[in-house]
Amino acid sequence: MKKLLIFFAFTSVTTIGFSQSLIGSWQLVKESTCIEENMPESDDDDHELLADMKSRDDKTPQVLRFKDNQNGDESTHILHTTKASNKTNFLYKFDGATLYILDKQSHTLVNTFNVESAPSDSLILSNAARPCETKIFVKIK
Repeated sequence: MKKLLIFFAFTSVTTIGFSQSLIGSWQLVKESTCIEENMPESDDDDHELLADMKSRDDKTPQVLRFKDNQNGDESTHILHTTKASNKTNFLYKFDGATLYILDKQSHTLVNTFNVESAPSDSLILSNAARPCETKIFVKIK
């Protein structure tokens, strides 16, 4: 019984520690898509077109904020893409290896991301359904 109690206490502390490391504001600095990875190496015109498309992206900083009560919000569509408004609120669960994004009203699973690096100053997420889609975030003070 004592071992079981120690196990649950350790698990709770570990989960809280992982959750605490995500808390704060994160700015998206790089994003890769499956199109870039699957693009053939044949033509320079294709690469120029892709570079031109990227240069036309909106230069508004994309900021993601994780709060300590497992709520979060994003300035633009980064992780939670079901609504048409700019600022989106969501719930999240983080178990140290996987980040689950939940709908705020229905509490249903919206998206799942694998955490590729330990969140200290940078956070690398890859979409669980499409691992070739990655997002790199930097922690902002």
